[in-house]
Amino acid sequence: MEPTLLYASSFAPAIAEIWLVSAICLLLLVEVFVGVRRPGLTATLTLVILAVGAALLVRYGRVPQRTLLFSGTYVADELGVVLKLAGFLLVAVALLYSRAYLENRDIQRGEYYVLALTALLGIFVLISANSLVTVYLGVELLALSVYALVAFDRDSGLSAESAMKYFVLGAIASGALLYGMSLVYGLTGTLDLGEIASRLHPPLNRGVVLGLTFIVVAVAFKLGAVPFHMWLPDVYEGAPTSVTLFIGTAPKIAYFALALRLLAQGLAGTEAEWTQMLAALAVLTLVVGNVVALVQTNLKRMLAYSTIANVGFIVLGFVAGTPDGYAAALYYTFAYVLVALGSFGVILLASAKGFEADKLDDYKGLHGRDPLLAGAMMVLMFSTAGVPPFIGFWAKLRIFQALWETHHLWLVVIAAAMSVVGAYYYLRVIKLMYFDEAAGQQPPAVREAGVRFALGVNAAAVLALGLLPGPLLDLCARLIH
Repeated sequence: MEPTLLYASSFAPAIAEIWLVSAICLLLLVEVFVGVRRPGLTATLTLVILAVGAALLVRYGRVPQRTLLFSGTYVADELGVVLKLAGFLLVAVALLYSRAYLENRDIQRGEYYVLALTALLGIFVLISANSLVTVYLGVELLALSVYALVAFDRDSGLSAESAMKYFVLGAIASGALLYGMSLVYGLTGTLDLGEIASRLHPPLNRGVVLGLTFIVVAVAFKLGAVPFHMWLPDVYEGAPTSVTLFIGTAPKIAYFALALRLLAQGLAGTEAEWTQMLAALAVLTLVVGNVVALVQTNLKRMLAYSTIANVGFIVLGFVAGTPDGYAAALYYTFAYVLVALGSFGVILLASAKGFEADKLDDYKGLHGRDPLLAGAMMVLMFSTAGVPPFIGFWAKLRIFQALWETHHLWLVVIAAAMSVVGAYYYLRVIKLMYFDEAAGQQPPAVREAGVRFALGVNAAAVLALGLLPGPLLDLCARLIH
């Protein structure tokens, strides 16, 4: 069915972006006039803003069919609505987990929440991009916000160093993306992703292949695929843990949308070329991510390499080059961000003033000190390792099925072998929590009932979606097909 083309007279499908822009302005005013006297008000108001934004999106943002707005630069569809709702939820829970952490380190300032909302706005622009211009706008809006968040703890030299590395490497990736898109635009004569797809047919011009290569490099960098992963472990370790939680969850949804809109839809006539490039990247990503994670002693750094390995599975979904493959990649993305949200949430709740709880040894004997944190972490590690009946098992299985159906049997073998390797370092965390003695006295974890309840629900969702995988699998298939 052809999309309906509307113009700027109909703004309802873009209600989420309009609301966020207005809310950011409001939040800045509140912080200027009230923030000093009531430091916790901005945090509470941000959660209210996210809840109202989600309600407005459900009420006004849904469209009966795929619709184009703003002269075709913005696309509204069911996929966009679901991804934006997920973005609202992930950012809200991330900020809820982070509140005590920020208070303990005296960095709970209004700018933090403004930057989080600005990053979310960039995510939404990227999710609904239907033009090379809006793709680049969303990428940069998200990236610049995250650079500032990584450097937010000005008293930490490691945080500033990580931000500088991320900024420099991110600028190179942005340049590669812009150069690749400029080549595609110059050779097709249009910025519209749908028009580009209709004008690209084999055999491809060498200039198009060159532009495509630069675009794949940029997408791989944003996802954290090897060999463009060098920023990810340093940023995960050096950034404040609350920021690590943020950049490890919601932006992953945006970068899935980037790959889907730009590669699978905008460059739909070039699958034969970019799937070969992604296959090589996926193998490297799986091997490096899982092998290097084995020797890590810092939990945040171990989870960074775990992220790289999981990105390899998401990329494998795109290697399949079919709607079923894209649906499997979307399902895997949902499964990963849900587990990452809980994993970094455990680190945040286990930390205290002057204690980061980011070393593996810090989790020795955790079961005896805090059964809830240990139980939640056990569920999350089992899921990430792909152990049934948790959601991670079904996520890996769907990727294997998509690859099997497209006759990528060698990729199935490699991915399965790397899953076995990865299981070791996930199970090591469980062994430390339940079978090792605590290494010295450690401060108590965060005891706020609401936050701990949220973590419990997070872990329960990982189990529930594994026991009843059908609804989410069907939703992902419907969104893509």
